[in-house]
Amino acid sequence: MKNVSRILAIAIGVAVFASTSGFCAALNSNASTVTLTATLPESLTIAATPSAVTFSLVAGSATNNGNAPVVITTNWVLNGSRATVTLTGWFSSAAQALAGTGGSPAYIPTSEILGQVTTGSPTTMTAFTQATTGGALGVTGASLVLFQVPITGTNRNVSRTDNLNLQINLASQTQLPADVYTGTLNIQAQAL
Repeated sequence: MKNVSRILAIAIGVAVFASTSGFCAALNSNASTVTLTATLPESLTIAATPSAVTFSLVAGSATNNGNAPVVITTNWVLNGSRATVTLTGWFSSAAQALAGTGGSPAYIPTSEILGQVTTGSPTTMTAFTQATTGGALGVTGASLVLFQVPITGTNRNVSRTDNLNLQINLASQTQLPADVYTGTLNIQAQAL
């Protein structure tokens, strides 16, 4: 009996000690929530260098090459609704892509200005004479699609660099007057 009383006294002592020593059940607070919002906006940018290309023209020559390729860097971050990215080069007028700056009006049309992108769609020299369809950028008869990329789940965030080689074909303009001819090639990307 003495042993049972002693065991009972020890058990009561341990229980009292446990309740005063923090060995009781945990006490939890209420749960508070924080809403996180992270936005990655869509973007589509291009950069083209150099900003000027020069040609040393030879009357009647079919291969008047530009002095340097235009290096075009295209970057995009797109959402899931986009199906394609298209890069287009275009002039504001098919008949007057380059205009003479001298006394008599003379022009070089887009049919005589050729482009080639070794990593895009015109891998051979092609005239800037394409029509614009399906919301494409540019001017009908004065445009050239440089690349068109289908957008899939693996290429929604891309940076690519393409070299655009330019050439002027004067084979059909044997009587073009000597002059300085200037014009503006627009290069623009579009995501649809």
